[in-house]
Amino acid sequence: MDASHAPVHRRHALRAGAAAAVALTAGCQERDPGTPAATATRTVAAKPAATAAGAHAPAPAPHRFPGQPVQVTNGPRDRARVALTFHGQGDPAVARTVLGEAERAGARATVLAVGSWLDEHPGMARRILDGGHDLGNHTQHHIDISALDETRAYAEITGCAQRLRRLTGSIGTWFRPSRTQYATPLVQRLAARAGYPHVLSYDVDSLDFTSPGAAAVTRKVAGEIRNGSVVSLHFGYADTVAALPLLLTEIDRRGLRAVTTTELLT
Repeated sequence: MDASHAPVHRRHALRAGAAAAVALTAGCQERDPGTPAATATRTVAAKPAATAAGAHAPAPAPHRFPGQPVQVTNGPRDRARVALTFHGQGDPAVARTVLGEAERAGARATVLAVGSWLDEHPGMARRILDGGHDLGNHTQHHIDISALDETRAYAEITGCAQRLRRLTGSIGTWFRPSRTQYATPLVQRLAARAGYPHVLSYDVDSLDFTSPGAAAVTRKVAGEIRNGSVVSLHFGYADTVAALPLLLTEIDRRGLRAVTTTELLT
C-alpha cells in the first residue's frame, strides 16, 4: 500500500497477526509442489445459482485489456502497484485467514480457484468476491494441463468455469493453467474458446508450496518484487500465512500498493 495510507498501528497489527496465523496452520506439513494442505471438512457439491448466488449481482466477467499479450505475466512497470495471486485450494480456514490478513492491510488479491475445491467449499466463492478480490479459474482438478490432449484440457477449463458461473453468475475474471507457470499455445487457444481473452501467469514465484519457511518466502518475494509484479502464492500452506503480514509490511514500506490483477492492468 502507499505509505501515506499505512498507519504505524496497522503494521504492528500485521506482525501480531503472523503469530496467530502460524498457530492456526501448525498442523500443515510439507507437500509436493502444487499439492495443497488437506481440507479439514468436506461439503456437498456446489449449489445451483439460484440458491448459491442468492441476491448478489453476477460477479465480474473476463475483461480484454488492449495492448496486453494473451499471456499476462506482469502489469505496467511505471506504476507502484503489485498483484498478489493465490492458487485457490486447501483448508478453507487457512484461506479465510489469508484473505483476512490481506483485508486488514487494505490489500486486495486475485484467487484462481480449483473447481473441485469449489465443489467441496462453495461458500468460498462469495467469500472471495465479498472481500473485494478477483476470482478466477485454475482448472477443475489441478492436474498437469500441458500434458492433456485437447479434449481433456478443454474439459478442465470449462469444468471450473461452469462451477464459477453456477456459484457467482460469471466464469471468473481470469484463467491460470494448472501445474505450470506458462500456458502452451494450445491451452491459450482453449482458454480463449472458453471465454478468457487472457491467461494469467506471473513474474515472481514465492515457492511457498515447497514449505521453505516464512522467512524464505518473504526473502524470495521481497528480492524480486517491483512495480507491476504478479506474485504466485498458495492457499493451504502455513508458510504462506505466516509470511503474508511480513510481505504486506514490506510492500507498504516500498510505497507499493497490493491490488487485484484487474486493477493492476486498468
